[in-house]
Amino acid sequence: MAAASPVRPPDNGVTTFTFVNLLRIAIILLIVAGAVYLLAAHAEWFDDPKRVKVEVLQWGLWGPLFFIIFYAVGPSFLVPGAVMTIAGGLAFGAFWGAVYSLAGADIGAIIAFGAGRFLGRGFVERIVSAKFNRMLAGIARHGFQIIFYLRIVPIIPYNALNLMAGASRIAFRDYFWASIIGMIPGTIVFAFLGDALWHPASPRFFVALGLIAVCIAAGETYRRWSIPKVATGAV
Repeated sequence: MAAASPVRPPDNGVTTFTFVNLLRIAIILLIVAGAVYLLAAHAEWFDDPKRVKVEVLQWGLWGPLFFIIFYAVGPSFLVPGAVMTIAGGLAFGAFWGAVYSLAGADIGAIIAFGAGRFLGRGFVERIVSAKFNRMLAGIARHGFQIIFYLRIVPIIPYNALNLMAGASRIAFRDYFWASIIGMIPGTIVFAFLGDALWHPASPRFFVALGLIAVCIAAGETYRRWSIPKVATGAV
């Protein structure tokens, strides 16, 4: 006679599942509320990055720290990363603007990656659309190459990519180093562009535009030669 299955205690997973989902919804609502606030209270930042410089410099010696923190959380509230980097170049010059922007971008990438892991694949798919299934699968198989390419050629919004990477099976090590290295060229170039915006008719401005084109071309070359064809459909 077959042995009787052991009696299991009642499963409380439903309560935990409900709590976790409520927490996930609360995070999304917080992000939406923050985005609405920024759009309502500081819409001028999106129209003119020079206004961000004014805000940052009002903090004096705390300005760089404020900028790094704002850069780390800003993209979560729909502030474009490119706008932040240009503002960094305007406020601090090409060199320090790039340094502070990289620090903020790296911290923000780690935070958003953790959020993607916490929210889970299904939840992220509902946010960014299920059509990114192929992207998630590609990141799982060729994570470093795809993340590195998308950092150089940001055809996917910065924070959407971070969330999708967190929801995928990519190793954090691959995501971290691909992000750290891949964001360096674009950040330097956009900070240089921000610094050159003070003189938009100067040669520096056109050099910055040319360097952006070079970064994009280099990224496309890397994609064609380094990312397997099976994954190119994802990007």
